[in-house]
Amino acid sequence: MPQYETLIYDKADNGVVTITLNRPDRMNTLGGTMKPDLYDAFQNQMLNDRDVRCVILTGSGERAFCAGADIKERAANRPPAAEYYAKQKFTHDLTRLIEEFERPVIVAINGVCLGGGMEIALCGDIRIAADHAKLGLPEVKLGVLPGAGGTQRMPRLIGGPKAKELMFTGRHITAQEALDYGIVNRVVPMADLMATARELADEIAAQPPLSVAFIKQAINKGMQVGIEEGLEYERLAASMIVDSEDRKEGMAAFLEKRKPVFKGR
Repeated sequence: MPQYETLIYDKADNGVVTITLNRPDRMNTLGGTMKPDLYDAFQNQMLNDRDVRCVILTGSGERAFCAGADIKERAANRPPAAEYYAKQKFTHDLTRLIEEFERPVIVAINGVCLGGGMEIALCGDIRIAADHAKLGLPEVKLGVLPGAGGTQRMPRLIGGPKAKELMFTGRHITAQEALDYGIVNRVVPMADLMATARELADEIAAQPPLSVAFIKQAINKGMQVGIEEGLEYERLAASMIVDSEDRKEGMAAFLEKRKPVFKGR
């Protein structure tokens, strides 16, 4: 398994990878080498590993998934606007890498999920929150704005008016409120969080990888364009897997009344 300064990387036999943000003494904030570590995990460790079927992204401990930027590191750093603009490209590249990752990403929110942590969580496909979690985009309280995609992803998820209320006020919301808003899929007791995430990941991992990958792409692309363009991509995606080995295996297993064995081909 790869070793990281700020992450714990674990891959199960069925292809489910669990990545744990691991700066518990700093509430798993996005400081130190965490951003480069995350980029390496998704780009270099998993992107071309065809055995990876699903990813769980969570935080270490029970206090925080990720409390956002490390303010102690940031407070003394005031780069010129042009320099900040250039550096922010890496942050956007990281969030797009997670969002566009071919395999599904489940975010298990084990506590505080604020600022940049919330923006990372928004890149996941499915979010499950522990019942004690607090979520929000409080950047306005620090005189800045959500600059890692929050102003773009949150409105697309819950609509402009609700997103504006959250970002204009910077207030924290409970896990139940996040469920009501549509930010998270489920809320479960902390003791059940990882078991719930793993059960779902295992269920996804058992499905044909090509189908799952093209479903994800079709939904992601379709949500950014009109219905005609979305249907065109859906038609293309369906044609790409119609002659796959997994489709043949799925049909044969159905007719033979047995469990299919999918290989991602």
